[in-house]
Amino acid sequence: MRKQQLVWLIFCTLITGACSAQKSKVPKEKNMGAYLMVYFKDDTHGLYMALSKDGYSFTDVNKAKPIIAGDTIAEQKGIRDPYIYRGPDGLFYLALTDLHIYGDKAGYRTTQWERDGKEYGWGNNRGLVLMKSADLVHWSHMVLRVDKAFPELADIGCAWAPEMIYDEVKKKTMLYFSMRYGAGKEKVYYTYMNKGFTAMETHPKSLFDYPNGVPYIDADITKVGNKYHLLYASHDGTSGVKQAVSDSVHTGYQYDPQWYDPEKVGCEAPTIYKRIGENKWVLIYDIYRLNPHNFGFSETSDFVNFKNLGRFNEGVMKATNFSVPKHPAVIQVTRKEAQKLADNWGLDMKF
Repeated sequence: MRKQQLVWLIFCTLITGACSAQKSKVPKEKNMGAYLMVYFKDDTHGLYMALSKDGYSFTDVNKAKPIIAGDTIAEQKGIRDPYIYRGPDGLFYLALTDLHIYGDKAGYRTTQWERDGKEYGWGNNRGLVLMKSADLVHWSHMVLRVDKAFPELADIGCAWAPEMIYDEVKKKTMLYFSMRYGAGKEKVYYTYMNKGFTAMETHPKSLFDYPNGVPYIDADITKVGNKYHLLYASHDGTSGVKQAVSDSVHTGYQYDPQWYDPEKVGCEAPTIYKRIGENKWVLIYDIYRLNPHNFGFSETSDFVNFKNLGRFNEGVMKATNFSVPKHPAVIQVTRKEAQKLADNWGLDMKF
């Protein structure tokens, strides 16, 4: 871990001019002018980005090719489940699952999984990829081995779908992710990251317990007013989107039995983004049981009633130059930030 931290600090300094010390003003919503979506694809296990002017029509910045190959940043030579977050320092942070589900077919290992599937279950990875950038173009990266962070985590079965939110009380970035012990059932745990975003400062604790121990994954937390809305993928008979609400970012979430996606087939990876200047939020979910798979979208103003916007390219939501995306996350960006990203990848798009 010490070596990884040293590489992280040196790389940050080279690409951003003392990235760890930089303090940037966080733009207000009134200054936002575009939307950035991150996602991955099963066939490449690489990272992709797409931009939108209106939050409805998204265009991949690199002609539907990865902007970062998974084998350049991950121990397992593939990434999944990207999440992007703008920190209170104005910098951009990415957290991703370090996992290649076809690693044996791709020639990265000789077994289906890293460890025995009967003992540790599906996937059974133990690492997360952490990334950091000042401009959305130059990124530093490191692998956080969750199993090595604390002795009690040495035998975890997996670490998936990391996300981040700023805890306004503790003044720290809270990282939360799906985890299981051995081949047990998955649920979401939270921890607090150190200032350098290189290590966990606190032992992961359970974020929310589903009734009767039913497994769930892919949590996403959005603060609206003084409430925290936790959307997640429940595995209660089927896989779909449910919600729990709390007054606290890390405790007190109340179970709600209602399903919040309109799909008849399995969904996962729910995530929320707010429309710029409007009292509207968009819920995205990965409809992984479709063939080919697609994203579904619902819009809400109160987190109680959700209007079905349909899927990509079947309604108002458009993917202009890409298909079969997986596990999205969307943030607001300024026009200047969007333009720099577009120009870097040669995307003919003016913000």
